[in-house]
Order: sequence, then C-alpha cells, then structure tokens
Amino acid sequence: MISISGVISQSFRDRLIQKAECLLDTVDPIPLNHARRFVHFLRNVKFCHRPLLHKCNKVFLQNVNQLDVDNLGIILGFYQFLQFNNTDFQLVVKQKLTEMMDDCTSPSKFTRLFGALAPMAEPEVREQLIEASLLMADEFDHIQALCMIEAMQEMACRSSQLIQKISSLLLKYLDLYNPTELTRITQSLIMLRCPNPDLYAKLQILLINRLKANIIPAEISMLIRTLSVLHSSFVDEAVVSRIDAVLPQCSLSDLSSFAAAIIKWVRRDKSIRQSPSGTYGMLLQKVNSCAHQRIEKANDLDLLLEEIKYASGEWFEEVLLEDAIAAFQRLKDQITWTNVVEFSSFLTRTSYLCPPLLDRIAAVILQHSDKIYNSGTYSLLLPFASLNYDPPQSEEFFKTCIGHISCHLGWFEPHLLVLLAFVLALTEYFPENLVTAIFNVDFLTKLDAQLAILPNTLNRRVRSRLMELNRAVCLECPEFQVPWFHERYCQQLQQKSGGILGALHQQIHRLLGEILGGSHFAKASALTPYYYGIDFECILDRNKKPLPYVEQSVVMAELESVHWGQDGQFAGRKGLPLGAQRIAVEFLDSKAFCKNSEHPKGEVVMKKRHLEILGYRVVQIPHFEWNSMELSSKDAWIEYLKKKIFEEV
Repeated sequence: MISISGVISQSFRDRLIQKAECLLDTVDPIPLNHARRFVHFLRNVKFCHRPLLHKCNKVFLQNVNQLDVDNLGIILGFYQFLQFNNTDFQLVVKQKLTEMMDDCTSPSKFTRLFGALAPMAEPEVREQLIEASLLMADEFDHIQALCMIEAMQEMACRSSQLIQKISSLLLKYLDLYNPTELTRITQSLIMLRCPNPDLYAKLQILLINRLKANIIPAEISMLIRTLSVLHSSFVDEAVVSRIDAVLPQCSLSDLSSFAAAIIKWVRRDKSIRQSPSGTYGMLLQKVNSCAHQRIEKANDLDLLLEEIKYASGEWFEEVLLEDAIAAFQRLKDQITWTNVVEFSSFLTRTSYLCPPLLDRIAAVILQHSDKIYNSGTYSLLLPFASLNYDPPQSEEFFKTCIGHISCHLGWFEPHLLVLLAFVLALTEYFPENLVTAIFNVDFLTKLDAQLAILPNTLNRRVRSRLMELNRAVCLECPEFQVPWFHERYCQQLQQKSGGILGALHQQIHRLLGEILGGSHFAKASALTPYYYGIDFECILDRNKKPLPYVEQSVVMAELESVHWGQDGQFAGRKGLPLGAQRIAVEFLDSKAFCKNSEHPKGEVVMKKRHLEILGYRVVQIPHFEWNSMELSSKDAWIEYLKKKIFEEV
C-alpha cells in the first residue's frame, strides 16, 4: 500500500482501505506494524479516513507498551498531518513520553521526544526539555535542527536563548536543505520572530537560487509564497519569468499563492502601486486569466474541490469566489456522501450563501445519513448554522442529524461534542441528552484533560464555544437548570480586551449624544449580564424619553434576584422605572453578513435573540445602510438613528 500510494486512483485507494478495514476486523491479534503502515498509507494519500484511523488507534492503545519514542513520534506526526485527534491516545502517549525523558540521551531520540512531547507538555516539563535542548544543541545534525525548530514553533517557544541557538545551527546547515525544508524553516522562524538577519539573508538567496533551478509548478509556488513573507525580499526579472513560464500548468492553489505574493510585493513597492500596466500588474492579470480558465474548464467536482482547498485570502474572494460557486452549481449533482463533508467545509470557509448548494447538501445527508461518519456531522451542520439557513426539509434534516449524534454520543471527542452542541444552539436546537452529557463533572473533567493537549488555537476556540453554549443554555433553556460557571473566564477576557473605540464608533457615539441630549445618556462598549458586549446602550422611559444611563450588574453573584419574569425576560438587580427599556445599539460590519448578501449570520441572530431575552430592544445598524448614498450627511445619519431608536415596537 505504501509503495504504490503515489500512483493509485481514488477508486483503488478506496478498495485498499476497505481491505485494510476488513483485516483489522477479522485478524486478531493484528500486528502493530500493520496498523502503523495503514496510517502511513492514509498520510501518503492525504486522506483522513476516520473509520480506519479509529481502528488503527485501537490497536495502538492496546499495544502502547510496545511503542518506543520513534514510533510514538511517527504516529503523532501522521495524526497531526491528517488532523486526527484522539484524546485517549494522546494522554497515554503524553504520560509515556514524560516517563521516557531520562532515557532519551542521544540527539536522535531526544529530538524525536522533544517534537512529540513539547507541544502538549505542562510548563514545568517544557522547561526541562528546553534546558536539556540547550545542553545537547551542539550535537544536533541538520535534520534534528529542523525537527527542533518546527517543534518550537508548534509549542510557541519563547526561550530566546534556545531560538538563538537553533537558528545559529540552521545557518550553519542551510546549504543542506531541499526547497521544502527551506520553506518549513522560514515559516517556523517567522512564527517564532527569530531576530537573525544573517539567517534571513542567506535564506532569501537560497530560496531564489532554488526557484530559478526548479521546474515543478507546486514547488515553484511554494518557494514564491515563502519568499513573499520575507519582508526584505526583492523580485528580479528571473523570478517573474519563472512564475510566467509555469502559469498554464498551475493548479488553483498554486495560482492563489502567486497572486498573494504579487499583491504583497505591490504593497511593499510604492513606486509601482499606481502602475497596473507594469510588470506586477500584467503578471497578476495573467494569473487571474489562468485561474478563470481553469475553473471554467472544470468538469470534476472532486478535483476542483481538491485544488480550491488551499486557495484563500482576499484575492480568491474578490477574483474567483463567484466563478467557483458557479462551477460548483454546475457540478452539484456530483456532490455525494463521499465528498459532502469536505464540500460543506468549503462553503463554511467562504461564508457564501448559496441555497441550491446547501439544499443539495441537505438532500445528500437525508438520503445517506447512515454512511456519514460521526465526526463529519459537525462539518455538515456548520454551514447551515453559521450562514443562518434552513433547507426545505429543515425539521427532518436537523432531527436526522440530532438522531445520529444521540446514537453515538460516546464516540465523539469531548471538544467536538462541545462544538456540535454550540452549532445546534445557533439553530435553536438543544437536545436534552446532549446538554446533559456536556454539563456534568465527569465530562468537563475529561474535556479539561483534552484541552491541555490541544493546539493553542483550537484550545481557545473550544473554551470560547463552551462559554457561549453555557450562556445559550442558561438563557434559552432555564428548565435544564444548568448553572452559569464562566464568570471568571469572561472577566479575564474583559481584562485582556482593549477599550478603544474606532473612528466609526466614535462618530455614532457623538451622534447618539446629540440625539439623546448628552453623552451621559449613551454608554459605549457596554456589558450585559452573561457578558455580551454591545456597542452602545441607552435607556428610554415609557414615553420614549431618554433617561440618564444606569449601570446594571453583570456579575451573577451580585444580582439580588435572578429569575424569569412573566414576559419570559431576564430580571436583574437594578430595576428601571415602570415601562422603561434598555436599548442595545449594534453596528453590523460586513463580517456579520454572508459574503454575497445582506443575510445575517447565525451568531448575529443568536445574539439578538439573547439580548431580547435579557430585556433589551435591539437596534441593528447594518454597514450597507450606514455607508449608503442615502446617508451621506450628518443630518441623514441623525434622522436614521432617530427612526431606529424611537420607532414603535
């Protein structure tokens, strides 16, 4: 399988995976190396087939005592490449690697240990690893130095001494690296903010030399992308000629890299910004033309999806997104249960609301719900929730997905279960068994253990979603009696956030002051109970006359009575005069709406719903209204705000 992985078709790949699954189901015991080779095969074909991965993972857990530091590092590397997380395996590996620290005294074993353990270790263990690295660094060869710098990037290393030591080694070995390794080194050094100008200068020379000698489009685009992130890089005629020569052979991903690099160079070189007919302008036009032609000729959805997977950024959104959506609509009959998860992820990433494509996704899920693997459910639900879209058979669709989740609650990783529950909360679904499964001590203890080993970005996202889910359940399902336990977390976030108003918000605040009779009638950057931040808050009495702003407590412990009034609204400590109401004024920028329309996203709708539960009347100011031609003067803005705030409910 490994030997032929680079030359097989998709159908042959699927047959091999099916055969591997059959072997794992029927042969007992399965040799440990067989399972490792199956995962190696999936890595080679770049296919995260979760049923096979879970079966292999089970073999690894059963035989973990037979795995040495090299095998553990290799398996974790495969998992990371395939974006496959398994808490049980990672926790066992973390413990086993920690116990192996004293035995890894050779440079090869230590660098393997460092690469596997450092990114998920506790702070004290990381310090021990850093100290050991400094003592052993002079013995590292060029491959070990590369392994170290990548692990340091992953763990967000802040040891200036170790960064300086490893960067000095890299400078010494730089001539030994191939183009891909030079790219990996550059990325790690920039992420670590390594202050070594000599290293960057030599990297630039080597990257340009490798570029001039290269004829492989994917490697050329990789080198161009890497050169563009070096702020001191310059572009000579040879580099431009190399890009020009390979354009017709490039994938959309390669073209996206070229476009992003050209745009960066244009922004840095002030002398050519106003010259669209210059070298950069003409090259960018050729890139655009090749990309449009490639999309127009596409007749295979899977191939188009594979090419477009890594195409992103402002160039893709402004130049290609509309064409890509049109192509996918043309090919929508090729959306099947085998590619629907990946296609759903694409729509979520682009924030593009396309009902025909979303309807096709829903139809495929309803028809083949038994074939969708558990972890794929999150990706399938996400575009509907985030884009605030209900398919034609909405109730049946969501009930099918919820039923699938409910039948397999024990199979989901803790962090994924939290993300799933939040997505369902966006759509106003709160399955009691799912909420109960999450908000109990045993689950939250397991989640805490997993968060300690997740990458920092995912860790922060899961913590944020858990807080938002906790808030949603408290506000929308008080009958579940789930306590609010994110007070301290929200306070810490508040301390870290800046309190400076942007120019547009300052403008609106001034206008609100004029309308209401003074700045003391409107509070900017106000906080609500449960820590929703709102742009502006004011209070009107029963006759719609402004009242001086009165703070309300946002700390649950300080509320004298937390209850739900007869009108279903939250009742807090500091009451208002009879008939008075708090008004939340929210400016909605372009991120609050789907990419191609004035349709608000799911999180915007949820926030409005929650603020209304908390007793607010919500006034939303969409950016396309505020910046329209009709509102191009101060008087027009004031009249607009008056109408929004004082209109009858």
